[in-house]
Amino acid sequence: MLAESFNPFDNLVVSALVAAIPILLFLLCLTVLKMKGIYAALLNLLVTFFIALFLFRLPLGESLGSVMQGLIQGVWPIGYIIVMAVWLYKVAVKSGKFETLRGSIVGISKDQRIHLLLIGFCFNAFLEGAAGFGVPIAICAVLLVSLGFKPLQAAMLCLIANGASGAFGAIGIPVGIIDTFGLEGGVNSMDVSIMTALTLPLINFTIPFLLILLVDGIKGVKEILPAILVTSTTYTVTQALITVVLGPELADIIPSLLAMGLLALFLKKWQPKNIFLLNGKECQTEKYSAGEVIKAWSPFYLLTAFVLVWSLPVFKGLFAEGAVFDWAVWGFIIPGSSIPVSIDFMGATGTAILLAGLTTVASTRAIRFSQSLQLLGKTVREFWKPIVMICAIIGIAKLMTYGGLTTALGEAVATTGKVFPLLSPVLGWIGVFMTGSVVNNNTLFAPIQATAGNIIGTNSSLLVAANTAGGVIAKLVSPQSIAIATAAVGKTGSEATLTNMTLKYSFGLLLFVCIWTLVISLFF
Repeated sequence: MLAESFNPFDNLVVSALVAAIPILLFLLCLTVLKMKGIYAALLNLLVTFFIALFLFRLPLGESLGSVMQGLIQGVWPIGYIIVMAVWLYKVAVKSGKFETLRGSIVGISKDQRIHLLLIGFCFNAFLEGAAGFGVPIAICAVLLVSLGFKPLQAAMLCLIANGASGAFGAIGIPVGIIDTFGLEGGVNSMDVSIMTALTLPLINFTIPFLLILLVDGIKGVKEILPAILVTSTTYTVTQALITVVLGPELADIIPSLLAMGLLALFLKKWQPKNIFLLNGKECQTEKYSAGEVIKAWSPFYLLTAFVLVWSLPVFKGLFAEGAVFDWAVWGFIIPGSSIPVSIDFMGATGTAILLAGLTTVASTRAIRFSQSLQLLGKTVREFWKPIVMICAIIGIAKLMTYGGLTTALGEAVATTGKVFPLLSPVLGWIGVFMTGSVVNNNTLFAPIQATAGNIIGTNSSLLVAANTAGGVIAKLVSPQSIAIATAAVGKTGSEATLTNMTLKYSFGLLLFVCIWTLVISLFF
């Protein structure tokens, strides 16, 4: 905090209410006024700037520096990762690898419950980790429809399945972005990643059961129980280990690939006695050789390998101050302020994805380098608005943090005392329901959660993890997620119907996370 006081009105209630204006106005713009996200974010950035400058008396230089820091961090590393991840996906599609990849998955079994596990759950989680930002829901819903699932049914199943992977989408950005906040108590992304292992595995393990239950009832769960157990156990255990040992970057990619691979191997020895077909017709797919399948998956093998190397502490240490590549990190103080900025060109996760993409293009005859550049330009054109929105939201968070608004809200929320962990996930749920993004949610509310944790004596990392978990659950009903899903399956206009289909599952999971967070807060 760079302002003189977090309580400029000498009344905590009044100061907290004024500090809440940016959040409340943001929600109002999105829900009542139906503004587009980018306009709502820019308007709120302007409002927050004036509140911090004139009411909380944050010096002008520091106010401008806060906005500049948000702009820089929104572009690098966040925007860089988004563009590179989606570009790699587009390269895979353009080169024809993605169609082969789809066929290789569907050809594993004739049973459409197995297809749901492979595509709706495993491949959904993989795409969330590799690209995120609505890509997995849209692609997997379309794939399921092409296999005979009803459009809204496919959309619902993909939204629910995404609850197992949304915390670590787009190479772990929702958790990784926490390192840019400078949270109270020194909370970082690794701390939060470790804490998610106390809650998310319980949700992740049950989701495959829920998916099959929704499609074929208890009978279906019993008939393919071995396949469900292989999927749930592999994904859950692997993700928990990765979040504790490596961090958030590969917490979706490796578990989903491993779960898909082990399930495919298992199905070579075991198949359901009763083959479940939605329309009584088998799905027709082209046969691919083992070599073709291996080549089709190569962009994502490369992605996993490069990101894994970039995530290793030894590799990160190469860019530390005084290390061999410290020259690749550009650090400076924003002019007119005391706010530091650091830009890591080589060590950024986006660079690992870039190398995976370049290697894919260089090793694939079906796509030329010029075509890949065209795809990169198309990706930038498609995502510049979301990136600007993210920049604005990070700017809001920086103004709130440096101006003392976050501290005022944290002090006010902390008056609930030891009961606050019960309500902590609700903040995350509200944040994602309104913004449609776990990234934006953590940007807005993680500083408040960390501040409240320090005040009430509860583990701040746990509360930020609860904020993340609550946010992931809200993706089931977030208007943005619903809009993407309905548009993908050709059911635009049926948003209310789809929301009603997923709402009870979102509320049920939220209730569990609230109670569970309160319980584990007693021990951590």
